[in-house]
Amino acid sequence: MPIKLYTDLALAKQGPLARVAFDTVEIPERLQHSLDTMFGAGTTPTAAVDQILASVRRDGDAALQHWSRTIEGVAINEFEVDRLAIEAAYALVDPLLIEALRVSAAEIERFHRKQTRQSWVDWSDEGALGQIVLPLDRIGAYAPGGTAPLPSSLLMGVIPAKVAGVREIIVCSPPQRATGEISPLVLVAADIAGVDRIFRLGGAQAIAAMAYGTNSVPHVDKIIGPGNLFVVLAKKAVYGTVDIEALPGPTETMVIADADANPELVAADLLAQAEHDLLASAILLTPSLDLAEKVQAAVGRQLEELDRAEITAQALANRSGIVLVPGLDAAFEISNAYGPEHLCLLLNDPWQYVGKVRNAGGIFIGERSFEVLGDYVAGPSHIMPTGGTARYASPVNVDHFRKVISLVGLNEKALQRLGPIAQRLAEAEGLTAHAAAVRRRLVQ
Repeated sequence: MPIKLYTDLALAKQGPLARVAFDTVEIPERLQHSLDTMFGAGTTPTAAVDQILASVRRDGDAALQHWSRTIEGVAINEFEVDRLAIEAAYALVDPLLIEALRVSAAEIERFHRKQTRQSWVDWSDEGALGQIVLPLDRIGAYAPGGTAPLPSSLLMGVIPAKVAGVREIIVCSPPQRATGEISPLVLVAADIAGVDRIFRLGGAQAIAAMAYGTNSVPHVDKIIGPGNLFVVLAKKAVYGTVDIEALPGPTETMVIADADANPELVAADLLAQAEHDLLASAILLTPSLDLAEKVQAAVGRQLEELDRAEITAQALANRSGIVLVPGLDAAFEISNAYGPEHLCLLLNDPWQYVGKVRNAGGIFIGERSFEVLGDYVAGPSHIMPTGGTARYASPVNVDHFRKVISLVGLNEKALQRLGPIAQRLAEAEGLTAHAAAVRRRLVQ
């Protein structure tokens, strides 16, 4: 069977339910050989990324050109994509697909328009306190290219930023080796999302360009978007110079299903997750052995019909599984401890269980509200916390692209009430200048 059935919960916790850090994955031999050739024998992915970042910070555009030739095999003189190329891309994309992108964009915008937070000032006889809510000035979005461009991720990241009022949005996406140009699908999606500028740049060098700025690429305040291991490591390294939305690890789905669930649909949802990449996780929790066995068999049948069957099969074998649990309460305890990116409730009357969920990037309620709809057109951003970070993190939303400035406008009455307290606390901390700044005002 392509997916393992765990009837022993302890074994499942050592298998698919065990968390694996994104940067501790064993490096394939082919990748290590490439690193050795480009950077020197024994170079780790982290060391390679550090070298790329340092060179871009030091040499700017010259370094970007070097790494584009070395890593992507493309010689680039002009990094920015002009308007004519963007308009020409529309002719290369199926009109029905363009319409699908527009519908998706409209649904994403409609959802995020509801995420409003306002500036406010609260006046009293002691003065005023409040906050100013402002959008970021400039953000950068990374859009993977390669053999499987992800236009949906571009929409899901950029549109909330547009709704937030970000002044300028740039996109970096790797050029295709055969043409030296960005995927037409990515260009069209970026244009529909309302991106201001697009650059032919991929990998860690694109992250470096957006973080530090070069003569061609402006520096940004925040970088968003998924990418390969090198992109994620680069985002981790530049955090602090810029903000990032997350360190996206391999995608994951956890399905909680009872005996009434349709095994064919459960299997389809697991396979839809597993086909992303070799490290994707697709986990079913169920108290029903009958359902578990039927889903296991259905996965085997449906897998044979898939174009990406080899990748999907490896993901099912690596970090996926069907886990038999004592009951639904136990399933939700396990899920909350795991903190899945996507939590799918294929249950009889699933709404009654929503209150049991504490940790999840998104909850998908019932068989007609499945994750694939969320991936493309439901509305909420599908850029969700992975690797267990749903314990404290949220999906990309409008607040990711806004900042708050506190307002403090207190008067003499507030000083007389609060000043002595501030002075006492300052003295307790040994900060005599702080205490003096209060005392000098109190004696005036």
